[in-house]
Amino acid sequence: MNFRIATLLAATVAASAIAFGASAEEAPNGPKFSFNFGVANDYVFRGVSQTDKGIQGFGGLDVTYGTVYGGVWTSNVDFSPFGDTKTSQEVDVYGGWRPSAGGFNFDVGAIYYGYINTPAKPFADVPYWEFYGKGSRAYGPMTFGAALYYSPNFTGETGDAWYYEGNAAYTIDKLTFSGAFGHQDIEKVPGYNTWNLGATYAFTPNIGLDVRYHDTDEHGFGKVYGSKGVATLKFTF
Repeated sequence: MNFRIATLLAATVAASAIAFGASAEEAPNGPKFSFNFGVANDYVFRGVSQTDKGIQGFGGLDVTYGTVYGGVWTSNVDFSPFGDTKTSQEVDVYGGWRPSAGGFNFDVGAIYYGYINTPAKPFADVPYWEFYGKGSRAYGPMTFGAALYYSPNFTGETGDAWYYEGNAAYTIDKLTFSGAFGHQDIEKVPGYNTWNLGATYAFTPNIGLDVRYHDTDEHGFGKVYGSKGVATLKFTF
């Protein structure tokens, strides 16, 4: 772990300690904290299973202060279909800025995808940095968005990588229908298209169930690129 990552992790942990030690009355306009955890029958990232189509358990902490935010998130992973039988856990650290202007909402930030028990050299590095910019606008119950992600050295030391995505959502009371289409472009390996379509139902403001279909146009890469249905139960507080 390099110095910048260690510093960011330390800052997140310190902020969490402050939150637990301060009451709303002491800091009514201070940072806001939220936690999430959940379970799913698969962990799909850009159309590709990260758990070899197995069960996922995840959890995270988010800190917001006005339009600035940061957080950590973790999930189990299984990269054995890619020849990595050691990496067992993903730990992401991220932060950014969410301004609004002219009816549009924006999100600009960076994320470090960290992993536990990764193979030692001379195997390729699994962790990597990614930078992103997102924009969205709501029209009544409809929301349209687009996102762009860039990594200067994608996972597995595969070079520059870009991910482009367009998405849309439609909300009716507690039910939201949504879908996205994206393209992953990687310098040293073939790129692919991916898409998903599903719905999220909010049982309460803190409990939601998402049921979603994921697919890619590269089933020949292996079963983790194939079509899959995923149900995710998520709790936030």
